[in-house]
Amino acid sequence: MFKRFGKKKEEVADSNKKTLVKVDTPIAELPESIHPPKSVKLTSEQHEKYITVLNHFKNPDLMIPMTEKNRNDTSDLMPLSIFEKAWITRECILRYLRATKWVVKDAIQRIILSLAWRREFGINNFGEENGDKINSDLVAIENESGKQVVLGYENDARPILYLKPGRQNTKTSHRQVQHLVFMLERVIDFMPQGQDSLALLIDFKEYSDVPKVTGNSKIPPLGVGKEVLHILQTHYPERLGKALLTNIPWLAWSFLKLIHPFIDPQTREKLVFDEPFPKYVPPQALDATYGGELDFKYDHEVYWPSLIKISKQKREHYLKRFEKFGSVVGLSEYDLRGHADELLYPVEA
Repeated sequence: MFKRFGKKKEEVADSNKKTLVKVDTPIAELPESIHPPKSVKLTSEQHEKYITVLNHFKNPDLMIPMTEKNRNDTSDLMPLSIFEKAWITRECILRYLRATKWVVKDAIQRIILSLAWRREFGINNFGEENGDKINSDLVAIENESGKQVVLGYENDARPILYLKPGRQNTKTSHRQVQHLVFMLERVIDFMPQGQDSLALLIDFKEYSDVPKVTGNSKIPPLGVGKEVLHILQTHYPERLGKALLTNIPWLAWSFLKLIHPFIDPQTREKLVFDEPFPKYVPPQALDATYGGELDFKYDHEVYWPSLIKISKQKREHYLKRFEKFGSVVGLSEYDLRGHADELLYPVEA
């Protein structure tokens, strides 16, 4: 079960104001001082399983369900779009293989299930500029208080998504789930070459400057929590690298205990409670509120357009490289993000 570690409340060290750097937009590129981990070489057996999954999705006659709920309805099937092919990278296949303990059949079914869910949820077109239904205009109101922010990178070059439930500004609704998924997709846009997981920094502190709204719940209802967990564990497997939680009130502890049975063991191992953030995030990439050097103040009119612009540019760069290499599934996510002229992992290798 969940236990408190370290201090009951994170004591943020006083930052030297002379070293603070004013920031009001996302950090577009990985700082030179932070380096992604080296890739792990596959065993011959793992490589063979990867190729088997890859070949399944390279089949030009493959048809995918349009919804997760009706995934067994054979009358409602469509082939993979170019954007869905761009989503099925080498790293994507390996994430699903690891999540299913390298059972090929299960990995294939999980990828198909996620493709169907992405179609149903409205994020299957690789960005709103290509037709995603979950777009910045739909969820903008949810972020007006700065309750979710993409900012900086932790020690292993994972881009950070700050979650601040205490800045909740809207009534509980499905749009809040859409907003979270939208922000997850954006933080994925910021993943540097060599890293395909993200970090969550969750601060439960209350904020007096956020007006109270009737029906506004700082702690999500159990049903919403279960839906979010289902999405994260089923459709974003192996994406969470680290989750740092601080200022946890008793109500949040109660909520965590309620959803504990629905959290898989591997995810639990990635949760860190009430430990100083600088232990996991370099000061130059961390909000000064938590002991870092970034003097960040959220201004929706400045931050939100910048986030949308930068993430769009990153997606466009990614898709251009994808099209350059023949629009084939199984290309290396690392090199599609990077600037190398050749693939690290040729499709047929």
